Amino acid sequence: MTSDLRPVGDDTDALRLLRTGTVQVEGQLVDASNTTLRGVIAADGLTARCVYKPIRGERPLWDFPDGTLAGREVSAYLVARALDWPMVPPTVLRDGPFGPGACQLWIDEPAEVTPLVDFVPADQVPPDWLPIAAARDPAGTAYALAHADDPRLARMAVFDVVVNNADRKGGHVLVGSGDRLYGVDHGLCFHVEDKLRTVLWGFSGRPLPDGAEPALGRLRDALGGPLAERLAQLLTPAEIAALTVRTERLVTDGRFPAPPAERSAIPWPPV
Repeated sequence: MTSDLRPVGDDTDALRLLRTGTVQVEGQLVDASNTTLRGVIAADGLTARCVYKPIRGERPLWDFPDGTLAGREVSAYLVARALDWPMVPPTVLRDGPFGPGACQLWIDEPAEVTPLVDFVPADQVPPDWLPIAAARDPAGTAYALAHADDPRLARMAVFDVVVNNADRKGGHVLVGSGDRLYGVDHGLCFHVEDKLRTVLWGFSGRPLPDGAEPALGRLRDALGGPLAERLAQLLTPAEIAALTVRTERLVTDGRFPAPPAERSAIPWPPV
């Protein structure tokens, strides 16, 4: 199926479709930790593929309250919009075939797309890539987990620090049409404690990328107004306060943080 809808800077049509369209489930993404369904959504002559994550299919976690992951997915989209960095596909909280859940526009990657995060032979790391961890395959061959030194990834890394993303795997970084970069799977975000686990540590210690300071300023202003009101329907007051603190700290520091030494800093599996 070819979608009649493409994500653009103005997500008005996509959001209207996601909120009001009829969802027909096509199948399940079996590698996902929580129930993740792909479907077709249609309304008013528009059709698109979507990802539907019903709350009833969320796996209980020891450190995140039950039934909150869908709201965190929507919160991540709202924060990306406030930054004016449309890197999270349009996402809404709505009822569906299996009850309330997050519904997100599906992103089709081109047939021939080069991953921006991957394991590469340790002696063949591209010169414009940043290695972050050493690894070996079952035969003992040395590999490096590395990612491209790409300004789009740098912006995504800023976003992940702000939302406290505990699960930025390489497979959660998608390249859509026009080489536009998207991040998906944001259910494990917004914890009040430091939970940042990411494969984008190559930027650690560097100054924030161009455009980060005004973007963070936009987010800071939005958190003092309507955005906080919308997030209050999805997150706890403590989580919103922690989001504000992380935003302020990143503006003050002006640099990417270093990975923590006292806990795992990379999600598993990384890609």
